[in-house]
Amino acid sequence: MTLLYGPSPAFPFEGAGADVRRLDMKLAFIGTHGVGKTTLCYDLVASLKRRGVNADMVKEVARLSPLPINRQTSLDAQLWILMTQVAEEIRSAAQHDAVVCDRSVLDNYAYLVRACGRQPEIEAFVVYWMRSYDALFKVPITGLATPDGVRDVDDAFVTGIDALVDQLLVEHDIAHQRLRGTERAQWASVAVDAVVDRLARRA
Repeated sequence: MTLLYGPSPAFPFEGAGADVRRLDMKLAFIGTHGVGKTTLCYDLVASLKRRGVNADMVKEVARLSPLPINRQTSLDAQLWILMTQVAEEIRSAAQHDAVVCDRSVLDNYAYLVRACGRQPEIEAFVVYWMRSYDALFKVPITGLATPDGVRDVDDAFVTGIDALVDQLLVEHDIAHQRLRGTERAQWASVAVDAVVDRLARRA
């Protein structure tokens, strides 16, 4: 897989001319926690591998954070999570043709905003990095979050993060496909069709 980086202007995250690396295929399932993104990632990677695609999954890195997360998070914790996510995407992309991410950097930034407010410099980088995804699938809330021993399932927290993700998507005009809550059984197949179609067009 070839990684292409654009020029490095004085401030490399601004301006339409600042290119971003292009992968064969990288996508992310985005949205708040407890909505089924991880299961979708596993299902999609398995489906792609069955089709002979060299695919890999970038797991949610927040679970590895050495600092508190959820409502107890901090700027340091969220920076660690965001930068670890970027590093994992680079690592995976170097060895695979399709990279499936359990979250994007935008999701991680939403948690940072909720805890610490908007951070213009960090937000500029997040918007820049969001251009490296070929497809984004917004997973809706379809019920109460299921406790998993890590994520905070407080309803106000869960829905607040979801609203922030939606707000950031709109503000920065980030293209994405919204999965329908009434079609949960078809979510994985929708993503598989999108990936296979894009890879076929690049072949």
